[in-house]
Amino acid sequence: MFIASTPLLLAALGETFAQRAGVINIGLEGLLLSGAFAAMTGSYMTGSPVFGVLLGAISGAILAALFALLTIGLGANQIVTGVSINLLAIGMTGVCYRAIFGVTGQALIVATFSPLALPFLSEIPFFGPAFFQHTPLVYLSILLVPLFNFFLFHTRGGLQIQAVGEHPQAAETLGISVLKIRTLVVLLEGILGGIAGSYLSLAYSNTFIEGMSAGRGFIALAIVIFGRWRPIGVFAATLFFGGATALQFHLQALGSSLPYQFVLMLPYVLTLIALAGSGTALSAPAALGEPYKRE
Repeated sequence: MFIASTPLLLAALGETFAQRAGVINIGLEGLLLSGAFAAMTGSYMTGSPVFGVLLGAISGAILAALFALLTIGLGANQIVTGVSINLLAIGMTGVCYRAIFGVTGQALIVATFSPLALPFLSEIPFFGPAFFQHTPLVYLSILLVPLFNFFLFHTRGGLQIQAVGEHPQAAETLGISVLKIRTLVVLLEGILGGIAGSYLSLAYSNTFIEGMSAGRGFIALAIVIFGRWRPIGVFAATLFFGGATALQFHLQALGSSLPYQFVLMLPYVLTLIALAGSGTALSAPAALGEPYKRE
């Protein structure tokens, strides 16, 4: 479950910060895809998965910077720009893959991370292997949850992010730079999205396949809403959707009589059900999706 949840958690945490500051980036899917490709390429060329993750994070940051330039800097529509970022990532990764590796017809296997067993805890019967024998990226993603939650609700910087997302004009009068904060959180989202994509190609499948993000960026967007824009809530929602993904694989492995198409669409159906069940009680940041211009 943690294996399937990790890329969703990393992507959703970054999107939580962006939306808290009033920016909705549906180009998250593209950030994951570009991160997966860059990480696979870096690991393939150098044999170092750490360098691959670094390259994945940089690729996510570059796409996020482009998104920030168009939406925060130039005031472009956030939804339209996000869709464009997704299309750009799909096309760019496909073209670059063929240019670098050619049309091989075979998946390229790359160096990846080895599971890191935590001393003593990993030896606990049954629970130990399930919870304490994962790659470092899994532990990193879980560690970020309390850190981000503390920062967002108990620090000056976190409160400034919330102020920008709720009432940017009022925040500006208090000396808070709305454009600077929105740009920084979008870059953070890009880095985390790139790392999430890196996890897909370096720890989840050990290769790159076109379109391998498979809608996880959109599921992460749903997770942010389902988690009520709070890191702790996002973590709980991620476990739910990650569990659905893991259940999908278990059902296929057990030879379930259900048609495999129904099993494959299980996480996406649960996404729709969860969003429909959330109702109208959810309260998004008041300035979410609204461009801001200094007066």
